[in-house]
Amino acid sequence: MSPHQRAGNPGVSVVIPAFNEEAVLRRCLLAVLDQTVAAEQIIVVDNGSTDGTRAVVTQLQAQHPKAPLTLIQQSAEQGLIPTRNAGLDAADADVLGRIDADSVLASDWVKQVQRAFQDPELSAVTGPVFYYDLPMPRLGLAIDNAGRHLMMKRVADRHPFLYGSNMAIRRTAWQQIRSTVCRDEHDQMHEDIDLSLHLNEHGLKIAYLPTMITGVSARRMDDSPACFRYYVSRYRRTYSAHQVTSPIPLAATIILRSLYWPLKLVRFLRRPPLSSPPTGPPIPLVAPQGHHRRPSANTHGIDRRREHRHGGADMSRNHTVL
Repeated sequence: MSPHQRAGNPGVSVVIPAFNEEAVLRRCLLAVLDQTVAAEQIIVVDNGSTDGTRAVVTQLQAQHPKAPLTLIQQSAEQGLIPTRNAGLDAADADVLGRIDADSVLASDWVKQVQRAFQDPELSAVTGPVFYYDLPMPRLGLAIDNAGRHLMMKRVADRHPFLYGSNMAIRRTAWQQIRSTVCRDEHDQMHEDIDLSLHLNEHGLKIAYLPTMITGVSARRMDDSPACFRYYVSRYRRTYSAHQVTSPIPLAATIILRSLYWPLKLVRFLRRPPLSSPPTGPPIPLVAPQGHHRRPSANTHGIDRRREHRHGGADMSRNHTVL
């Protein structure tokens, strides 16, 4: 039994699917290592990368030998879904975090996930994100939180959703839906929305936690217009595959298409490097409601400068905003 479990909190594994993510993975992993409450497992699932992705992991394993950092290979199938599934299957903590290789977690992310899963009825949780490689990340976080918060309050009772860059699922819930999640062999859907819909079809509770904060890259805006349109159309195809009529695909299409050209221009003018210094992004990381920080000890030999303290959860009966 881990110290976190003895304290009454569930253990948390963090799963990171990766394919050719050498440029961003180190920064992601340093943020996972630099948590005020340590993850029980950190699992990078490599999907046959041809760059230095695996070397990034092995270097950090050598630099932090006490860290629970594991690299596994998934070469049987190419694609995010089989790679994600391999990581979730390999994780054995009570709660399975799922982030992307360009995600940079706030330093209290694991603590916030534990807080959410103190609700025994909760099966999955998601939170807001901000773009760390665009100007004004605080403003971006506030806008993202407001939009997701509103969407969850308006439609979560019928169409809850998770965000793959910033989500966690109870291991028992994953085991319950594991055999039914879509394989998406033709790569047409959003795997995180598909996961959300399967949870909802099983009557499992999903919540939104504004203090569960993650930074992500805006590199999606570097896609060509045709590729970006295909990405946006995944919302419609995912809901259609489940025969669900929802306002989310239309809302997502309008919002994302309206943001594409302005953010693409900002990316062009700013031209940030894909890889960033290993100390992590300039995370604003005051949660949207405003909270305080205090120093804390670190667990993996990383210089930790902050810990966020948050109030109690405001929980309602069904799909909730915590």
